[in-house]
Amino acid sequence: MKAIILAAGRGSRMRRMTDDRPKCLVEFQGRALLDRQIDSLRAAGIQEIGIVTGYRREMLANRASREFHNPRWAETNMVSSLACAEDWLSREPCIISYSDIFYEPKAVSLLMGSRADLAITYDPDWLEIWRKRFADPLSDAETFRLNADGTLAEIGDKTGSTQAIEGQYMGLLRIGPAGWAEIARIRDSLPDDARDRMHMTGTLQAIIQAGRMPVEAVPYRGTWGEIDNETDLQAYERDITSP
Repeated sequence: MKAIILAAGRGSRMRRMTDDRPKCLVEFQGRALLDRQIDSLRAAGIQEIGIVTGYRREMLANRASREFHNPRWAETNMVSSLACAEDWLSREPCIISYSDIFYEPKAVSLLMGSRADLAITYDPDWLEIWRKRFADPLSDAETFRLNADGTLAEIGDKTGSTQAIEGQYMGLLRIGPAGWAEIARIRDSLPDDARDRMHMTGTLQAIIQAGRMPVEAVPYRGTWGEIDNETDLQAYERDITSP
């Protein structure tokens, strides 16, 4: 199995910290987020790791097995970056990682153990982390509902109640060739501007609504974090002993 790290964006909400580097090279507890991701992926047994680059691509040279470059990184969203790695995605299951997160190897192992064409990890205990990151956790949290069989029923909408949130998506997923074909089918049905704007949670919701393929939701209760801005970085530095 291979892995793809989506590292094309600048991460403008990090402000000065990404003036001279991609967001994935921001350091958390003395180590770049990218190095943490690569270490966790390799510790789980994945050796072939690709990186989708964009902003400051030269700083990511020789950091992985293969580079997939998105020349339109400033104009497109995450699913367009993912499409740059279609050569891998169409051939075998791949683990997909956002570039602004950290996690333990067991999060990767959980997805590797899945046989689903589409699977994501999620944190059932999300509220504890969100309270550390936000004065009002619901200002950022999105809906996340499960079916009785553990598949995803809803994701990505805004809500005013924690009752609509059974967990939070972590930015780590598994996509098999059939799963990629379903994502590609949805992309191909959209006009160019809507295709460029496609983000991952919206794509997952579109797949759910199409009803052609389930999305397996795998609970993960280990250490992890998402670093969106300097405040997040400060919160995790203070409260989390990272892997």
